[in-house]
Amino acid sequence: MYSIIDIETTGHSSKITEISIFVFDGEKVINEYTTLVNPESNIPPFITNLTGINNAMVANAPKFYEIAKKVNEITKDTVFVAHNVNFDYNIIHKEFKDLGFDFKRKKLCTVRLSRKLIPGLKSYSLGSLCSTQNIHIQDRHRAKGDAEATTILFEKLLKLDKDQTVFNSFLNPKSKQATLPPLLPKKVVDNLSTKEGVYYFKNNKGEIIYVGKANNIKQRVTSHFYDKAKKEVSMCLETANVTYTETGSELLALLLESSEIKKIYPKFNRAQRRTSESIGLFTYVDRNGIKHIAFNKLKLVKNPLMKFYNATDCRQFIEKLCDEFELCPKYCHLQSNVSSCFHYQLKKCKGICSNKESVALYNIRVQQAVNSIQFETENFAIKEKGRTKNENAYVLILNGIYKGFGYISAKKQLTTANDYLKIIEPKKDNTDVKRILNAFLKKEETIIEPIKGAYYEPETFDLFSLQP
Repeated sequence: MYSIIDIETTGHSSKITEISIFVFDGEKVINEYTTLVNPESNIPPFITNLTGINNAMVANAPKFYEIAKKVNEITKDTVFVAHNVNFDYNIIHKEFKDLGFDFKRKKLCTVRLSRKLIPGLKSYSLGSLCSTQNIHIQDRHRAKGDAEATTILFEKLLKLDKDQTVFNSFLNPKSKQATLPPLLPKKVVDNLSTKEGVYYFKNNKGEIIYVGKANNIKQRVTSHFYDKAKKEVSMCLETANVTYTETGSELLALLLESSEIKKIYPKFNRAQRRTSESIGLFTYVDRNGIKHIAFNKLKLVKNPLMKFYNATDCRQFIEKLCDEFELCPKYCHLQSNVSSCFHYQLKKCKGICSNKESVALYNIRVQQAVNSIQFETENFAIKEKGRTKNENAYVLILNGIYKGFGYISAKKQLTTANDYLKIIEPKKDNTDVKRILNAFLKKEETIIEPIKGAYYEPETFDLFSLQP
């Protein structure tokens, strides 16, 4: 027995505005239930334009808790069927969860079934499938119209799978078919690596829509399919392919992930989507001997302590330093045109700005703050596992700036900066990289290889040079 379901929602908040259920016994529809639902939230205009459902239509409709018992009873002991089943199932599951009820049903997706039983189509949207299979849809983008069309499509798919081989394989819990995104072939997931690396979710146009890192690529990728968060569900509905790059270690996976996100700007990566760096953090000593922490446009800062994407990020970072090391916002250039800072009144500043603290004691704390964000040595490499047993990986830092990472045979030795530079793939330094590297440098198992002598940038000298 199957419950073929379609819902309409408010869009961003994913609250149900209409639900339609056709109970199908494999040959005919034996029950049907359709109703508008009061979502108890606003229906955006673009949703009204798509579905025709507006706020006035649902104002006197039952709320979900009033129809929950009916939905539960009519779908009991049936297989939950929908086009892009995880979307409808996850939203209904959440509605029940909010009521304190655990809604669980076996699932079948008509998109995945269609891809298997009607291969070779350009599109597997409900509209396209109905067009190619000569199925007439009444009231497109209304729950009953779409559910009825899905029922006709489902009946055709049943007939195409004469011995039920495909249906049974999809219903087998071990197959994981019901959990996979509708556009993603199972063989893609089956062939994923179980090693450390970076993975890429791509849509049906081949565009990268998400980049992630993992210690076990296959395990991490499949975890997205079980995540009920709205962002994850939306992302999975668009995912048609997953590719990956093995890195050999978690550190290199983190560094590559950060670099790729900033280069590609994937649709579903928000945390690290930034523009190019523009602000540099630096220190200087004024005529009174007070050490300042300041920031300016990156091109005006010769040797920045750190780089930031914008002034807001930089100011927020300095604010944290002020709080942690009890620094004065006036001398950190967060407060201007003041004789004494506001933090002194709150007893968060020890009074350097009011001559209540000695310059020497204040400068010690400033240096402690600077030390907390700098590497202990200017030139070094971090040794990591390679992608194979016969390979090593190295992360290179020169003059306190991250240069990139690369791989080399475990039999070869690297000694000079020039040796390391020959094997690395250049990468940009930024605050995310500093955060990643500082976290790993605190781990006891991290292997650090110092590079002796000074390193001179090629812009200043014709050759790389190391002086004793």
